[in-house]
Amino acid sequence: MNENCVVRVQARITMNRSSIFRSLLPIFCAGLLVALPAGLVGAAEPTPAEPTDDSGYAEIATFAKAIELIRQDYVDGNKVSYHDLIYAAMKGMLSSLDPHSQFMDPDDFKDMQDDTRSRFNGLGVEVAMKDGILTVITPMEDTPAAKAGVLAGDQILKINGTSTEKLSLQDAVDVLRGEQGKKITLTILRPSSHKIEEFGLERKEIKVPSVKGARILSPELTGPYRVGYVRIVQFNEPTAEEFGKTLDDLQKQGMQALVLDLRNNPGGLLNSAVDVLGQFLPPNTKVVSTQGRANSQQHEYSTPVGVKERPRYPVVVLVNEGSASGSEIVAGALKDLHRAIVVGETTFGKGSVQNVMQLPDGSALRFTTAKYFTPSKQVIQGNGVVPNIRVPLTPDQERAVASLRNNDKVQPEEANAIIKSKDLQLMRGIDALKGVMIYAQQTAPKVDAVKK
Repeated sequence: MNENCVVRVQARITMNRSSIFRSLLPIFCAGLLVALPAGLVGAAEPTPAEPTDDSGYAEIATFAKAIELIRQDYVDGNKVSYHDLIYAAMKGMLSSLDPHSQFMDPDDFKDMQDDTRSRFNGLGVEVAMKDGILTVITPMEDTPAAKAGVLAGDQILKINGTSTEKLSLQDAVDVLRGEQGKKITLTILRPSSHKIEEFGLERKEIKVPSVKGARILSPELTGPYRVGYVRIVQFNEPTAEEFGKTLDDLQKQGMQALVLDLRNNPGGLLNSAVDVLGQFLPPNTKVVSTQGRANSQQHEYSTPVGVKERPRYPVVVLVNEGSASGSEIVAGALKDLHRAIVVGETTFGKGSVQNVMQLPDGSALRFTTAKYFTPSKQVIQGNGVVPNIRVPLTPDQERAVASLRNNDKVQPEEANAIIKSKDLQLMRGIDALKGVMIYAQQTAPKVDAVKK
C-alpha cells in the first residue's frame, strides 16, 4: 500500500512539481509516519516532558516551503534538483544525531556492503568523529595508510588541502575512498607529539583478511612454553570460520596458551564478534547486550551452540585506543567472564548499535538504535574497555610495531629483537601467560606414585 501511494504521489509531482509538492508533502510524510513501525518513529504516547503536539505537520510544511524557496531563487540552478536537496537534507538530518549515524546514497551503501566482505578502494584507514574532529581509529595493515606511517589517534585536519572542520563523516569517507590510483594528501596532527605532518597517499584496492600472523611464538620470547599468537584485523563475514581453523592449526602444533591481538581492530559485524567468543566460552553464554529506546532494541547475545569444544588454555587479549566496536565487545566479554587477561591501553569507546535500513531508491539510513553493555553491564560507548594490565606505547614504539606488521621480509631474529625492545604490550602479555601457567603447575594436584 505504501509503495502504491509513493508511485501516485511521484506521478502527480511530475505533472506539477512546484505546487503539488507544497500541498502533498505534509500529507505524504504524515502517512509514512503512521505506516512506519512505532520503534522507528518513537513512542506512540508522548511523555509529559515532550511537546503535546509532535505530529510534524507544521515542521514538514516549513521544510517544503524552504525547498521551494531555494529552488525558486538560489543562484545556481544546477544544485537545486529535488534529488540533490532531499539527499542533502537527509545527510544533515542523520549527521546531526551522532557521529555514527549517516545517510548513504546508493554508491555509499554498496561501499559499506563491500567493506563487510573485506574489499573496497581507498587508503586503508578507518575514521570516526571524536570530539568533533575527524580521527583515525586505525590504519589497516598492508594498506597505503599503514605503510606511510599513519597511526591510530591521528587527527586529520585537511584532505587535499581542504579543511575537514565542516565535513561530515560520510563526506570525509567519500573523499578518502574512490577510484584506484588517485593521490590523496592528508594533513595530520598527532596529539601525542603535537606535530603536524603531511602524508601523500595513493588509493588502492584494499583486501583485508580477517585473521593474520598466526604462529607459535619463538622460544626466545616465551621460554619453555608454547604460546600461540593470532591477530584478528576486523570482524567480517568469514572471520569466525577462519579463526576456528587457525586455532585448530595452533592446537596441532602443541599450543599451551594464546595471545589474541585486537590492537587497531576497528570492529565490524556484531554476529561475527559473538561467534568468535564462542571459541572461548561455553554455548549459550551471554556475552553482550543492547539497550535502546524501543523494546525491539533490547537484546541479549549469547555464544552459538554446536561449536567445537576447546581446551581451557590461558588467553591474553591485546588492545589499544585503535580497538573499537566488535573488538571491544570481545575484550569486554572475555575480561568480565574471567576468561582472559586484557593487556594494553583503554580502547576507543565505540559501543553503539547502528541499524542499516535500505530505502526504495537503493540509498540507506544507518542510525544508532542502542548501546552495547558488557556482561557486567559496563557501558562501552564513550568509556572503552579498561585493560587489566595497562601498558602504554610511545609513538616511536607504535611505529616500530606497525612497521613490523607490514613487513613480511624481516628475519625471525630481527623480529624478536624488535618485539623485545618495542612491543612492550606483547611482552607483558607473554609474561602474564607464563605466570598463569607456572601457578597452574604449582597448584595442580599431585598424583602419588603407585607402590608395587
